[in-house]
Amino acid sequence: MRNIVLLFVGGFLGLFIGLSLPPQSITKLNLPNGLIHLSCIQDKYTDSGLSSQDQVLNVPTKIWVPTNPRGAERLPPGIVQAESDLFLRRLWGMPNENFTILLFHYDGRTTEWDEFEWSKQAIHISVQKQTKWWYAKRFLHPDIVAPYDYIFMWDEDLGVEHFNAEEYLKLVRKHGLEISQPALEPSESTKGVVWNMTRRREHSEVHKEAVEPGRCKYPLLPPCAAFVEIMAPVFSRNAWRCAWHMIQNEFVHGWGLDFSFRKCVEPAHEKIGVVDAQWIVHQGIPSLGKQGEAQTGKPAWRAVKERCGMEWRMFQGRLTNAEKGYYKSKGVDFSDLLVHN
Repeated sequence: MRNIVLLFVGGFLGLFIGLSLPPQSITKLNLPNGLIHLSCIQDKYTDSGLSSQDQVLNVPTKIWVPTNPRGAERLPPGIVQAESDLFLRRLWGMPNENFTILLFHYDGRTTEWDEFEWSKQAIHISVQKQTKWWYAKRFLHPDIVAPYDYIFMWDEDLGVEHFNAEEYLKLVRKHGLEISQPALEPSESTKGVVWNMTRRREHSEVHKEAVEPGRCKYPLLPPCAAFVEIMAPVFSRNAWRCAWHMIQNEFVHGWGLDFSFRKCVEPAHEKIGVVDAQWIVHQGIPSLGKQGEAQTGKPAWRAVKERCGMEWRMFQGRLTNAEKGYYKSKGVDFSDLLVHN
């Protein structure tokens, strides 16, 4: 009983002393280290209940800039480098920043390119059995290619004997093209060009419209206008920022994208065109078919071809559903907009 009484009396006495002291006086008490440690833990636990922004705003000397990119709010705006580039930096002197060449290798063959002197200055990225749109989604983010005026997204089987990039860009700027491609000249292997819109016209610098008998119900929509093919498109910086967001993560062939590039510029039939004065030859080398696998008695190239068509149908379905959902949320009848979209 005596011990119990002493315990209660000591407890009440400690409580009375603690309540009578001002909060800042606790550090003046000669308390055991364990109790001071508990006090620090309690303070830390209380602070953790505040958000990072609240903690910083409560301290005038701390930096918090909500307009900075997410995650960089604690940095002063003057030091934030929100974008990057693909310029190769020398270990000395000033860099020479011009065209940057990226080679995407889907066949694993990279060292063979060393025979070309220009290839030694290029950036090589190798992932087997992928295609350029898979690479583009992962390595050509708009914030990475932001310093470049134009992005050339080209296939590997293009003859460029009649093409000069500097002259091409002069014509693109002259005619105000945001999305373009060089005109196509048929080769012996391809035996023609699929679309009249991309066929080369003699004695012409640029054309933006074409006639496709039986294919164009609306003359200002693809494939008669506002259209370039996915084999050799060239995007302005702003157009690429839009097109990149349209690339679906699991798609590799990109079929159907070329019919939707027009979503990224306005008016599309004026800002999308084909440059006749600088042309290329589509050699039609069937390299992708070798990357496939034969399935249920079908050759490898057939399986790849079927995947291309499947991606086109899937993309068009997704795009249509997305647009319907958007207009429905705005109370707009989507069926009335099909002509314009």
